[in-house]
Amino acid sequence: MAETTPLIDPFARPITYLRVSVTDRCDFRCTYCMAEHMQFLPKAELLTLEELERLCGAFVDLGVRKLRITGGEPLVRRNILSFFEAMAGRLGQGLDELTLTTNGSQLARFAAPLAALGVRRVNVSLDTLDPDRFAAITRWGRLAQVLDGIRAAQDAGLRVKINTVALKGFNEDELFTLVDWCAAEGHDLTFIEVMPMGEMGDELRLDQYWALSDLRARLAERLTLTPLAERTGGPARYVRVEETGAKIGFITPLTHNFCESCNRVRVTCTGELFMCLGQEDRADLRSPLRASLDEAPLKAAIRAAIARKPKGHDFDYSRGVAGTTSRHMSHTGG
Repeated sequence: MAETTPLIDPFARPITYLRVSVTDRCDFRCTYCMAEHMQFLPKAELLTLEELERLCGAFVDLGVRKLRITGGEPLVRRNILSFFEAMAGRLGQGLDELTLTTNGSQLARFAAPLAALGVRRVNVSLDTLDPDRFAAITRWGRLAQVLDGIRAAQDAGLRVKINTVALKGFNEDELFTLVDWCAAEGHDLTFIEVMPMGEMGDELRLDQYWALSDLRARLAERLTLTPLAERTGGPARYVRVEETGAKIGFITPLTHNFCESCNRVRVTCTGELFMCLGQEDRADLRSPLRASLDEAPLKAAIRAAIARKPKGHDFDYSRGVAGTTSRHMSHTGG
């Protein structure tokens, strides 16, 4: 098989979108993502920035056109700008978009350099606009710092999309506050159902779960929502709010299975390739990376893994159990 043949999974889906976690570390401890006292991985297990460059480069050679950098919090990785600079060199050379998902805490420092390298938009995770609630759910975070980062991103010309995890009993009463704030600030907004990731306890997950079908119905009581056909390469489905022109997305791994159009895979900070966020099957890419500087074995391992990509996941709270995967979200990168 020629090296230039694009990555196609067993269900004829081209794989064009790679999400890469560059670290499992974070300066927050969000309650649905991490334990308060995390046991982080030994640094020797993490891919070096040079290994991450080689790995991402191999995926771009194989047809990946969108690269999203995640964590943990990607901007706490030492010398992370050198990695972004290397990846930015692939823009227009196979890669169409380089972007990241961040908690916003470091954006005040990094927004302008990222924009200068060719990053055009960022996703910022933000679940509440209440400072006390923000401190409670992040454990270590300060809302003012994140808002400063978001403003810095805007000033640098970056498009900001806010990602909000819908949490029953936590931010239900802020639904319209968040929607109105994003519309006023010019941010797109995506709501995400809480996913059963990591050993956080089924009871907690079930207590937190707020179906986006309910959230969307609440929005529709006050607002006119027009479905949009557009896709951004991810799993969200979008609507336009006619009253404001704002765009709202919904990522619904539980109430709506979006697997039929899945074009993405995820690589962890240790070089594990997960073909599906909701399955445990994985492939080791660190070994071929470290065994040889020849890219052929690495690309062969990538192809072999994509050949095992499943048709879909099996997140389902309706059975009254969470059906969790064992790893923390911070390890996989969302």
